[in-house]
Amino acid sequence: MKKYISIILTGILLSVSSCDNDFAEINTDPNRADGSVFDPNLILPTVSFNYGNMMTGYTGAILFQSMWVQVMASTSTGGANYYSNADKYVASGSTNSYIQSVWNDGFSTASRVYQMQALAEQKGYSNLVAVGEIWKVLTLSFVSDVYGDIPYSEALKAESGITQPKYDSQSELYMAMLSDLDAALSKISESGDRIKNDVLYKGDVTKWKKLGYSIMLRMAMRLVDVDPATAKTYVQKAIAGGIFTSTADEAVLVSDQANGYSNSSANALNVTDDVYEVRWSNKLIDFLKSNNDPRLSLIAEIPVAGLIGNKSTAVGDKDPAVQIGMPNGYDLRGLETDITKSPNYPGSTGTGGDISLIGKYSRPTAIYRDRNAPVFILTYAEIQFLLADAATRGYTVPGTASSYYAAGLNGALVTLGKFGGGTISSSVASDFVSANPLDVSSTSAALKMINTQIWATTGLFANFVESWNNWKRSGYPVLTPVNYSGNFSGGQIPRRQLYPASESTTNPESLVNAISNMGGDTWVIPVWWDK
Repeated sequence: MKKYISIILTGILLSVSSCDNDFAEINTDPNRADGSVFDPNLILPTVSFNYGNMMTGYTGAILFQSMWVQVMASTSTGGANYYSNADKYVASGSTNSYIQSVWNDGFSTASRVYQMQALAEQKGYSNLVAVGEIWKVLTLSFVSDVYGDIPYSEALKAESGITQPKYDSQSELYMAMLSDLDAALSKISESGDRIKNDVLYKGDVTKWKKLGYSIMLRMAMRLVDVDPATAKTYVQKAIAGGIFTSTADEAVLVSDQANGYSNSSANALNVTDDVYEVRWSNKLIDFLKSNNDPRLSLIAEIPVAGLIGNKSTAVGDKDPAVQIGMPNGYDLRGLETDITKSPNYPGSTGTGGDISLIGKYSRPTAIYRDRNAPVFILTYAEIQFLLADAATRGYTVPGTASSYYAAGLNGALVTLGKFGGGTISSSVASDFVSANPLDVSSTSAALKMINTQIWATTGLFANFVESWNNWKRSGYPVLTPVNYSGNFSGGQIPRRQLYPASESTTNPESLVNAISNMGGDTWVIPVWWDK
């Protein structure tokens, strides 16, 4: 990946200004590529990496959503006080910086996509243009799901003189994105241009189509409460077009630590303070233990005893029976919210100056600290669970809710092995799926079971923003908010991020209009589809 990204970032790319023909002929560096010879496929790895970087690590996912949705927990005092943003909804010194990361990274990535598409169109690379549209819709829908109304119809048009684009309401931009995605997917052809430098699917356009239609399905399911007719229409389009049919189809992006393109979540979780402070929540661990879930032995460990042991990356105790999740909303300050005063506090480890008050709580295993760990963009398991949700709601789909749920659960167990830290055998997975069928006694029981699995599965894949988004969409699992002193959300779980402060100077009028349309700019105002 490094070769292709480095080529792009050193400046050979893109816009070649029009000028006098003689001047251009005399002054053109023969060793410098211009738009006529530059291969836009070289931009594709940059787009892929930048999207993966946006959805992971300190960009926001770990610092906000991982603990908003109670997949993880932290006492967030001492060196790692930046986790107060997440576990307690309390601003840290860098909260304003964290707020804008997804916005900046998202529009930067979309801009790269636009440049790639512009060059691809010049060369007649219709497949690459369509793949670019998949990335654009995926990227900007991610940004919109985090903030709400965003620029879309006028975005990325600075070259046309639009430097202060209007914000489209999310209701409008979702319709536009789904339409754009549908149109692009219809143009992908096996006989068209070959996709090169593709770190995701190695140029397999059939898999790109499956990804595009799977994205369409997930976006359509966002709309089940706010626009069920449109949701049903696009669920049908996605199924007819062809969605993921196995774990071999899913979008799992490789990382490349040796060449500087590491997994951003792993980068964060290798920080000494994070090694010590970041734990799995009791909500998650209790859920996994309640079903004897075989994933537990791969994802959680009790650290080596004592403060030094807790701060080291030495392998801990992975026995599922001893795992204990940390409750959200506690600290190490010695007052009423001190972790030692939480219900069922398990006690400390170590003695004297080497004591660790949080030493018995489960932390992520080494697979989450592996800088070569993949980034799970969209998985077969998630798509199967969403189909189970659709079937439960009475949508016309080929299978039953129970069969989709079983396939999703099996896929969740199998795909976890792509982290590289161990696998769950097919026989163990099959037995677990058979022992845990979908509860179809009522619609609410089924939806609760399906969407709690989406929460757990995306959380275990470190796709924390998706865990949060699907919780907003479905209401499952039922979470108890933390009401820590001085929090910025009135004791409610945040449902969006604030707009970046920079927008008030770079695009003030459009920002004001968007805030008015959304009913304010707070952490708890829901986005359009969040009903």
